Amino acid sequence: MVVKRLASQSGQGLKEFKNEVVLIGKLQHRNFVRLLGYNMKDHEMILLYEYMHNKSLDRFIFVKTLSVCLDWDLRFDIIMGIARGLLYLHQDSRLRIIHRDLKASNVLLDEDMNPKISDFSLAKIVKGRETEDNLRLYVSRIRVGRFSIKSDVFSFEVVILEIISGKRNTGNYHNQQAFSLISYSWELWKAKRVLELMDLALAESCNSIEALRFLMLGMDIESLPEPKEPAFVSKRSIERLPSSLSKSEINQMTITQEEGR
Repeated sequence: MVVKRLASQSGQGLKEFKNEVVLIGKLQHRNFVRLLGYNMKDHEMILLYEYMHNKSLDRFIFVKTLSVCLDWDLRFDIIMGIARGLLYLHQDSRLRIIHRDLKASNVLLDEDMNPKISDFSLAKIVKGRETEDNLRLYVSRIRVGRFSIKSDVFSFEVVILEIISGKRNTGNYHNQQAFSLISYSWELWKAKRVLELMDLALAESCNSIEALRFLMLGMDIESLPEPKEPAFVSKRSIERLPSSLSKSEINQMTITQEEGR
């Protein structure tokens, strides 16, 4: 059992506390962390969760000594588990819910490395057409604080990139003027070197075709249009170095649009 304690001076208040208790209490899915109990006493709010032996996903993918434990098959299963959890939230649950804070640190791993989505304090229940709200630009939505299911899909795509690359979304990417993992991935795509995004720990176990399909959320490669430049990329290109990809590999690749769908 894990205890999450929220003091009154913490960033999460009573509203977020109640939101998490209500939503996790109503949601039943194997890819969500289970809430065992809660208590409010002396200006402290306490949540009791099931114990996750391997803690959070970010601990494994960003710590090099641990990332070697994540071969391709295991990363494949983790991505699929997160996808099943999101599908339940967005489509299969009686309550249609936007998580609004999906990231690697909010995905916990049990003793068998099964992923469990956690932290529903910012989640929101939506109804009817609100879930199908059209987004002209994902960026404009974020700037005004508005979210839709497409916000979660975008966040999921970032998590996929982090799982496959072993890199954080924010960081210095080999001094290539890319200010995020999204922009770095886009520059590699334009240079026809996208497989270089792969974590070096996957050198022996990775299935490159499966990895590329994950970048497209498992959709049929031939049915997708050419990708458009995502909103967050740098305007500078990475250095032109000899490509390490064969022509046949390049011809099989495409990538989903970075805009929320």
